[in-house]
Amino acid sequence: MTGYCGKILRVNLSTRKIVTEDLPEEWCTKYLGGKGLGYRYMLQDVPAGVDALGPENEIIFMTGPFAGTIVPTSSRMAVVTKSPLTGTILMSLVGGSVAAELKYAGYDGVIISGKASAPVYLYVTDEHVTIENATALWGKGIIETEDNIQSKGWTYQAKTLIIGPAGENLVPFSCIGVDAYHQAGRGGAGAVMGSKNLKAVVIKGKLGVQIDNMPEFLGYIENVRKNDVLSDPHLWADTDGTPMVVDLSQFWGILPTRNFTAGTYEKAGAINSDAVKTRLKKKRACMSCPLGCGRFTKALDGTVVEGPEYETIALAGSNCDLASIDGLIRFNKLCDDVGIDTMSTGAILAFAMEATEKGIHDFGIRFGEEEKMLQYVGDIAFRRGVGADLALGLKRLAAKTGADSIALEVKGMEFPGYEPRASFGQALAYATSDRGACHQRAFPAEFDAFGPLDPFTFEGKAALVKKLQDLNAAKDSLVICDMWRPTVKTIAELYTRVTGVPMTEEEFMRCGERIWNLARLFNEREGFDRKDDSLPPRIFNEPLLSGRANGKFVPKDAFETSLQELYGLRRWDADGKPLPETLEQLGMDSGLPAQLRGEVQ
Repeated sequence: MTGYCGKILRVNLSTRKIVTEDLPEEWCTKYLGGKGLGYRYMLQDVPAGVDALGPENEIIFMTGPFAGTIVPTSSRMAVVTKSPLTGTILMSLVGGSVAAELKYAGYDGVIISGKASAPVYLYVTDEHVTIENATALWGKGIIETEDNIQSKGWTYQAKTLIIGPAGENLVPFSCIGVDAYHQAGRGGAGAVMGSKNLKAVVIKGKLGVQIDNMPEFLGYIENVRKNDVLSDPHLWADTDGTPMVVDLSQFWGILPTRNFTAGTYEKAGAINSDAVKTRLKKKRACMSCPLGCGRFTKALDGTVVEGPEYETIALAGSNCDLASIDGLIRFNKLCDDVGIDTMSTGAILAFAMEATEKGIHDFGIRFGEEEKMLQYVGDIAFRRGVGADLALGLKRLAAKTGADSIALEVKGMEFPGYEPRASFGQALAYATSDRGACHQRAFPAEFDAFGPLDPFTFEGKAALVKKLQDLNAAKDSLVICDMWRPTVKTIAELYTRVTGVPMTEEEFMRCGERIWNLARLFNEREGFDRKDDSLPPRIFNEPLLSGRANGKFVPKDAFETSLQELYGLRRWDADGKPLPETLEQLGMDSGLPAQLRGEVQ
């Protein structure tokens, strides 16, 4: 098969053993790459019930067959592990060019286990792999660490995955910074690296990625770029980037405001795309991407960051009543440097603000208090003062303070930036996401809140959610960015041309369904079942304030009916467990059904 290197690098930090093994070709055709291969390795390697922050947990950096090629938007990397925030399987995608660099070093993926006795970084090249001392880097922010690594005098820049103080201090929503300004953000992969005393992974390669009949392939890609409007200079990604979603969410009443109590924000004009443009410094695209949705902004105090993206604006802006684009830039930069997810941090701060104002628990912060928000970012990263509690993550924090009624999370993952009472499809997608509340596993809000479907009914939503979950599972395994929406036909043709292995549209969607079932098998093994496919009390019991969904809440009986319908479409039992015959019908790889059959009956 072309497109793949055919090699996986394994590193045990406890024993310092470094080995290379062959990538099973059968796994490539069934699970594609990225997310799918990462999940398959986790099921094989990681025993049930391990501590996410223990040495037996793995952290996997996995590419896809398109990485390092000219396939548009395909330079993203899947970071896969067991989440210390949720206890579920976790996959976070991150852009930049690190995935391509790993392929140029000769590897499809890196699997790291164990724990180093002192801080280290892993140095990966196409000539050698070494474990290096990182004691001098421990305690430094991501940006300073990146600068230090790039000052080594190498002939050209290496690509990096780095944690900050939050990861070192095992904050369960700490992230991994890639090339300083991209983040594998959600679910705490940074803490898993920290638990292993792994400060960074540094990659430098000079090999290529083999594709047969390159002249014909180049012509095909040029055609794809033209037909999929990827070359349109007026495309939203180039003109506005993700901040354009602020006005869309405001218009349709789905913009989270003051800890998800309202769906519109009266000061949205201060934090929308037009506001971001007033601070625009330059634009940037990931490798092989013609969209260029990245934006460097500069606040009036001189702070520069790549961002803020929509999710940061929604969770730390309207949801915290922070109507300041400069404040959001500063918040974004601080989170990026200490290495914590801006989304979870914003959601936790909004929770703390509401709890304080309602007298539930005094966290010492109220809505709109910008300077305290900035202070609390550091307090969380270093687990000092009130930050020690906030660093628990929303689910544990709410349980400790008795404030479950105002905690917006699923399976321990804080809500992203879309109000589910304004999109019943999104409510079902949040509840059934494999890693907890997530819009990237499925985004039915595009079709009901933002599209032609009725957002206030569950009719047809189970089928829509399943289709989107399967599609995104397969796309995330190739690994194609969410920002590009090629047809299934185009994706299947790309896979065929890159790998030389025929792929039909039907088989591509079956790959996605297989991968979704891998995640369900892992989570079920860790104790998750139907009771966890639910939503917080506020969504079922409290009417939303303002906007198109004013007065709406999600009816629990209708939700439960839709959930059961989704299980039926997936051919799972009434508790949401994949049946052995379902795995067999999906053509899972030969080792998997026998390994797990006794656990899923």
